[in-house]
Amino acid sequence: MERGDILLRIRDLKIEGRVEDSWLPILKGINLELRRGEVLGLIGESGAGKSTLGLAAMGFVRDGCRFSGGTVEFEGQELTTAHRSVRRSLRSSDIAYVAQSAAASFNPAHKLVDQYAEFPVLRGRMTQAEARADAAKMYARLQLPDPNGIGFRYPHQVSGGQLQRAMTAMAMSCRPKLIIFDEPTTALDVTTQIEVLAAIREVVAEFGTAAIYVTHDLAIVSQMADRVMVLRYGEMVELAETRQMLTTPTEDYTRSLWAVRSFRAPVKAEAAKGAPLISLRDVTASYGKVDVLSDISIDFHAGRTVAVVGESGSGKSTVARVLTGLLPPRRGEVSFDGAALPKVVDQRSKDQLRHVQMIYQMADTALNPKQRLRKIIGRPLAFYLGLSGRALEDRIRDLLAEIELDPDTFIDRFPSELSGGQKQRVGIARALAADPRFIICDEVTSALDQLVAEGILRLLVNLQNERGLGYMFITHDIATVEAIADDVVVMQHGRVVEAGRKEDVLSPPHEPYTELLLSSVPEMDPDWLTRVLDQRQGARASPILPGST
Repeated sequence: MERGDILLRIRDLKIEGRVEDSWLPILKGINLELRRGEVLGLIGESGAGKSTLGLAAMGFVRDGCRFSGGTVEFEGQELTTAHRSVRRSLRSSDIAYVAQSAAASFNPAHKLVDQYAEFPVLRGRMTQAEARADAAKMYARLQLPDPNGIGFRYPHQVSGGQLQRAMTAMAMSCRPKLIIFDEPTTALDVTTQIEVLAAIREVVAEFGTAAIYVTHDLAIVSQMADRVMVLRYGEMVELAETRQMLTTPTEDYTRSLWAVRSFRAPVKAEAAKGAPLISLRDVTASYGKVDVLSDISIDFHAGRTVAVVGESGSGKSTVARVLTGLLPPRRGEVSFDGAALPKVVDQRSKDQLRHVQMIYQMADTALNPKQRLRKIIGRPLAFYLGLSGRALEDRIRDLLAEIELDPDTFIDRFPSELSGGQKQRVGIARALAADPRFIICDEVTSALDQLVAEGILRLLVNLQNERGLGYMFITHDIATVEAIADDVVVMQHGRVVEAGRKEDVLSPPHEPYTELLLSSVPEMDPDWLTRVLDQRQGARASPILPGST
């Protein structure tokens, strides 16, 4: 659509963060203008200042940060010096924010529809009944199942992909003039991601909403943004129209971002598999009376990585819950080293527990923010291995060195003092502390920028080679599968659709569902999303795909 007048103007913006007794620069004089109906993409590696700049567009800085120079004008209103009440009145009405982690953003004690209705009612734009009816319409637009009923569920009663779409809907409840999207699709499978991207694009076009789209995914930004700004170390590296940025970036750093994700783990021989380390045999598992896994059989081998892929709700994380004993199967067996494992975690021995560990997707919520790294890594060492005193201290330091964090620098830091990639490395160290033989990696790189993600993948491969670890790698990112997997299991609706060596599963001909997943991987082509939607929907007017989960 045609862009309107300037909605947001940022001039020479400087933001500082407090570290002990000093203030250090985070943003170092950023300038930008955003017009009505325009989408600006912000990209850059972890710590570049993308999210800080996105939040600053709302006149907001995180605790421990401050505006130290420059201006942020929204419709002519200067926000950095405006009274708190002015800024608060704009947020969630004229300016909305869609966070990366929906699970950490919703109130777990309130139903989705009540959280949707809160601000339209508070701002006097709708009655409670009108807001609930509007929620159902927005849920339908975002292709949430049972749009008239899903709002009456609590956040924990829907999948991660559904929750992310519910948050996008909630951001639109007051029909804002500006939305800040902070990595809104990183937790989504590729098929669901298409639906959300299409919905966001439609909403921006229909309502003339401007947007700042923060992402580390270059293919995504090419679908969404009219212009792209590249940030590094709090400074603007480059700003250009999207097509120009993709085809002829002028800066070496921008070209280096375009070239990442070339890492590939060495291919392992089929004969090296041997007997499975851990396996599921004919497992059926249920939540209440509903089967969520049906007759699943998967083998995991020492020294190999099995990538388990599928859309939201396919059963990937449920397999992990069965393996760890958090969800007892209704039928079937879990075995480790050829011996049956107790189905319930409370019935497993300490030795059985330590051999199966997990690294979580969101390090922000997986690490205790009140504990220093010394205690976070030290607790499993004390619990599983009985270490104490000097031996405990030495092992904590060894693990920090193993994950490539300097022990003297990091051992007494809190999680809040780490970058996203550093937090994920600590999550890896905590899992390694138990001295396991099998690790479940649950979307461990999805929230990381591509440069940091590549570093994490290299670290995991090196650790596997050194320790002979078996990995279950839950992911929706086909690029990650290509980089790290030895074997691939494709799941849909709680069943295994296809399984085999990576080279076989990812090579045509594909099963229809595998073909759908592979065709849903975004490409660095601004016309890709439009082309895929046209191919799948033919003459249908709506850009939202059916059959979401």
